[in-house]
Amino acid sequence: MTQLVDHLADLTGFRDRDVLDVTLVGAFKDLLQPLSVAIYRCVGEAGNQRWLTRARMTASDVVATADPAWAEMDSLPRIADHPERFEVYSRGGAALLPGPPHVGLFTVATDSDAVGVLEIHTSAALDDGAQRLIRSMLRIYCNFQALLDYSERDTLTGLLNRKTFDNSFLKATAESGQPLSTGSDDRRALPPIGTYWIGVIDIDHFKRVNDNFGHLIGDEVLLLLARLMRTGFRIHDRLYRFGGEEFVVLMRCENEAYAALAFERFRSSMEKYPFPQVGQITVSIGFTEVTPGDTPSAAFERADKAVYYAKGHGRNQVCSHAGLVASGELTNAAKVGDVELF
Repeated sequence: MTQLVDHLADLTGFRDRDVLDVTLVGAFKDLLQPLSVAIYRCVGEAGNQRWLTRARMTASDVVATADPAWAEMDSLPRIADHPERFEVYSRGGAALLPGPPHVGLFTVATDSDAVGVLEIHTSAALDDGAQRLIRSMLRIYCNFQALLDYSERDTLTGLLNRKTFDNSFLKATAESGQPLSTGSDDRRALPPIGTYWIGVIDIDHFKRVNDNFGHLIGDEVLLLLARLMRTGFRIHDRLYRFGGEEFVVLMRCENEAYAALAFERFRSSMEKYPFPQVGQITVSIGFTEVTPGDTPSAAFERADKAVYYAKGHGRNQVCSHAGLVASGELTNAAKVGDVELF
């Protein structure tokens, strides 16, 4: 009982989702002595869903392994490659598969949706007590995830909120340029894939939307934009709503051309999307590379200057801060003149 209480204290003692998954897997390893235990998340859009390993331990492991946060989608197993796991994920609940090894599959779900599967391999079938322990631990885990969502996510769009940005920025950029090793035997370590980039997305003339159609329609525009962000950017890109009509993307890619292409693709999708009642909505985007020693505020300020320039020079465009500096349109200390932003 003392060991269980200690693990529960550890499980609820962190505010980092990566650490939370590792802690849960470590608890099951200690309490149940399985051959292996892992948490798999379902990621990607319909038709190209994949299994992302959030944390995995075998009986001989001292620390958990996981897929890198910036793994390419094509490197991950397809969801249909593990049909029993997919069945439990789809219908919810649990499944016990006879061995050897015996396999226990348990849905990991939020209040509204399944998000993944806990998979435990054991030498003997899980008894009723072990199954109750697993279900109880998963309830605590999911309840704690819900508390994190409440504190870290924007209540309207479900995107990350502004107060989470600094920690995510510092954590992510600390890994910049490091090899992306999976830590597993079945997939090769991935090479470094460039640097981080911050993009600021601002809706053009959003005040007019609220004035002409009301705030309910304005909120619907924000919700649809957030949905387009989720589908338009990669699963591992960090998406934020900073408030009002201002959104931020933290991404990792090879160079400025790739970053510009990603932001231009999103700008184009916004321009083409038929927003109900409102019609066409466009966005202005400014982006910058995160440089060594950068602070969150400094990087954001550069991207914000670029989006400010875009709004003052025609809107509905993507501007690179470095490109504007190189062309003489901006300096690092430049201040753009007064413009009507809405």
